[in-house]
Amino acid sequence: MKILVIEDEKELATDIVNYLTSGNYLCEVAYDFNSALEKISLYMYDCILLDLMLPGGDGFQILQELRSQNKQDGVIIISAKNALEDRIKGLNIGADDYLAKPFHHSELAARIHSVIRRKQFDSSNLIVFKELQIDLLSKTVTINSLPIILTRKEYQLLLFFIGNKNRVLPKSALAEHLSGDVADMFDSFDFVYAHVKNLKKKLNEQNYGGYLKTIYGTGYKWETA
Repeated sequence: MKILVIEDEKELATDIVNYLTSGNYLCEVAYDFNSALEKISLYMYDCILLDLMLPGGDGFQILQELRSQNKQDGVIIISAKNALEDRIKGLNIGADDYLAKPFHHSELAARIHSVIRRKQFDSSNLIVFKELQIDLLSKTVTINSLPIILTRKEYQLLLFFIGNKNRVLPKSALAEHLSGDVADMFDSFDFVYAHVKNLKKKLNEQNYGGYLKTIYGTGYKWETA
């Protein structure tokens, strides 16, 4: 799962990134309005942590830009401004949640989990797709009640595919999801092919229904039909 932290307080941003990284989230940071605007325009995120007061602009403008582009990234406003009108304005523009500073790490993690679960998986901690079952809390995967052991990146890919059912996902999008904005620096996406190949092999060993399809010359798609 990929998180964008938009926060101008560098010490706080580092603290958030360190905590979330320890929980196997992939994190990127934007410290000002312009860099945040660039990142949301170029990349997709499972959840964005959005401060309202930024150098060069404000978080509400970022939120409005996300919604004007019809982006589906989850957004949690994190702000020292705890006024009721700011909460209402943020939620009306399209934020998914609002968390006032200061906050505990555990509450932030719970809010992120809740937003991702609600937006991508119909508010359930248990994803069931035919013979496949994923427990988001324990991060375990079973096929026909038999456990399947995945690496962290294979697990991230599986969730990304299921969260984007019936959409063709190019290798560039998968590389970005696994590696963040540094994916632009890679000469090739061979590492994506390797991770997808290993994931398909493990799924096939447990006789799943073959839903993960290779779209030659384009990318991959999780087909539900």
